[in-house]
Amino acid sequence: MAVASSLMGTAQNPKREFRGAWMHTVGQSQYARMTTDQNKAYLRSQLDSLQMAGVNAILWQVRPKADAFYASNLEPWSVYLTGEFGKTPNPYWDPLQFMITECHNRGMELHAWLNPYRATNTKDEVKRLAPNHIYHKHPEWFVQYGGQTYFDPALPQCRDFICQVVRDIITRYDVDAIHMDDYFYPYPTKDEFPDDASYARYGNGMDRGDWRRQNVDLLIEGLHKVISEEKPWVRLGISPFGVWRNKSSDPRGSETNALQNYDALYADVLKWTEEGWVDYMIPQLYWELDHKRASSRILNTWWNDNANGRHMYIGQSVETTMKTPDADTGDANELAHKIAITRDLPNIQGNCWWPGYSITRNSRGVADSLATKHQSTVALVPAYPWLDEVAPDEVHNLRKMKVNGNTILTWQAPETDDEMQKAKAFVVYRFDAKSEIDLNNSAAIQAVTPSCQYTVPADTPRGKYHYVITVLDRVNNESPVGRAVSVKL
Repeated sequence: MAVASSLMGTAQNPKREFRGAWMHTVGQSQYARMTTDQNKAYLRSQLDSLQMAGVNAILWQVRPKADAFYASNLEPWSVYLTGEFGKTPNPYWDPLQFMITECHNRGMELHAWLNPYRATNTKDEVKRLAPNHIYHKHPEWFVQYGGQTYFDPALPQCRDFICQVVRDIITRYDVDAIHMDDYFYPYPTKDEFPDDASYARYGNGMDRGDWRRQNVDLLIEGLHKVISEEKPWVRLGISPFGVWRNKSSDPRGSETNALQNYDALYADVLKWTEEGWVDYMIPQLYWELDHKRASSRILNTWWNDNANGRHMYIGQSVETTMKTPDADTGDANELAHKIAITRDLPNIQGNCWWPGYSITRNSRGVADSLATKHQSTVALVPAYPWLDEVAPDEVHNLRKMKVNGNTILTWQAPETDDEMQKAKAFVVYRFDAKSEIDLNNSAAIQAVTPSCQYTVPADTPRGKYHYVITVLDRVNNESPVGRAVSVKL
C-alpha cells in the first residue's frame, strides 16, 4: 500500500529539510526562577538536545505579549524573563542575542517569534504593566476581549507600531526570520469583538468580515515591506491555525469541519502566499492522522496543494503524535508516518515540532526516534529562490594542520560586497577516499558552522578521507562544488 512505500522512503534522510522547534516563553515560569548564568546553561542544554535530535531552526518567542526577551526601547522586558513587568535582568544579559549566537554556532537558524496583537493574558494584568508599556501612552489603541487586552487590528497606528517593533529587531539583531503564530483577531468567545467604533471610522461600508481581513492583510503586507527594505534576506513566516476554510464554506477549502482561519480569526493566509508577502507557512496540524473533524492526513495534502510557490512546513504536535497509535502500520505512534507523508508531498519541505520542550525532555522517546532514525543526519534549511538564487562563491585557502594531535581544517570565506552572497555558514562533508564525492549525500554532512575552521572529532575512525567545504549564503544557497582536501587519520 502507499503508506508502506512512503515509510520505506525515510531511510535516506533528505539533505534539505526544515526541522524547526518552537520554544515558547509565554506562560513559562522557569526563566524567571533562574539566575542569568542558570538561564544561559539551561538554554545551551536545550539547544544541545534539539541539535542532537536533528533540529536546524529554533522559533524563539521573543515578544509574547507586547514585551521583550531582548533589549528594546519600544517595549518593556518580559515578566516571563524576570518575574516582574519591565524589570531589567540582573546580572544583565540579552536573551535574543544570546540565542542568536548559540544557534548560529550550532549551525541552526534563529527565527524571532512575535505575537502581534496580544498585550495581556488577563484583565488584571493591565494594572501591573510596566510604566513604559505602550498601553500607558496610548490606551486608546487597545480593546478588552475575553478577559485579555489586545491591540485593535483596525488602527493604522497599531499596525505601524508593530512594524516599528519588527524593524527594530531586524536592524539590530542578525535573525534569520521573523515568525508570527495564529493569534491575529483572537479566537472567538460568546461575545462579539469590540470594534464598533473602529468599524464606524474605517469600515467605509465594507462587510465587517472583509474589513477585518483587510486589516490583517495590511499588517502582513506592511511587515513584508519593512523586511524587504531593511534586510531582504530575512524571511517572514506564519504558523496559522491548521484549517483555512472548510469545503462546506468554500469550494477551495479542505474536507474538514473545524474552526476556520478566514472566518474566525480573519486571517486569509492563502492570500499572503499568493501575494508573495510571506516566505513560509507552518500550518498547525496538531491533530491525529484521522481526526474526525480535522484529519492531519487530509490537511497535509490540502496545504501541499495550496503552497502557492512558497515554502510549506507542517506544524506537528509532539504529544499528540507520540501518544496516538498508527492504525495503518501498527506502530506505537504516528511519528514515522507523519514524517513520511511530508517527505512524499512535493511542496512540503519539512516539519516544525510543538513544543520544543517535549523533545528536550524526550517525551515518549521522541528525541531518541528523531536522533537515531528520522533526523539522524544533518539537514540544511531549504533555500529561498524568490529572495535570491545566485550561488555564493567557494571558500579559498583550504588547509589542514595538526595541533596538539588534532586535525584542524581552516579556510577563508569568499569576498563579496553583495549581502545576499555573503557566507552565513559553511557545510563540512566527509567522504571515504575511495568513494565518489556526492554533495547530495546527506549522510556525508558532518557539520554546519559559522566558523572558518573545523576540528575533526577525535573519535573519527582511522582511514583516508576527502573533506569538502561549501558555502551557504544568506538565504541558504550553497556553493556548487566546494573545496576538497585529503586527510589521513
